[in-house]
Amino acid sequence: MSPKHIKIIAENRKARFNYHIEDDYEAGLVLKGTEVKSLRQGRANLKDAHAKVKNGELYIHGMHIAPYPFAHYDNHDPERPRKVLLHKYEIRQLIGKVNERGYTLIPLKLYFKEGKVKVVLALGKGKKSYDKRETIRRRDEKRDLDRARKEMR
Repeated sequence: MSPKHIKIIAENRKARFNYHIEDDYEAGLVLKGTEVKSLRQGRANLKDAHAKVKNGELYIHGMHIAPYPFAHYDNHDPERPRKVLLHKYEIRQLIGKVNERGYTLIPLKLYFKEGKVKVVLALGKGKKSYDKRETIRRRDEKRDLDRARKEMR
């Protein structure tokens, strides 16, 4: 799949800082028409989003899709839970990991792939504050090294 067929709508950049990411899954979403039109304008936010299992189905909570400005009536609720489309065996696998090992399901990326809205869900474990400090320290060291290499040229 070439990257020209993928249009990224929103990314959750803080997720990699706040969680140890173990595994990720690409899934579809059940959306209303006004939600898709709003997504085409890039009006989405994954900042506080997470996925939960309810009655054997997966739903994303906290994902904000702004109301479509040209729909006067029959507009969608921006914060409503949205159903995630995965195979049954994948959902069962995720339920087992979330219940047993204390993982959280976090949406990392929202994008269009061949005209369909897709979401990348990741299994993540929350980082402790000392892990976050370690991440910041590594990032600063890498930045300093890159700056030093650039000056050497």
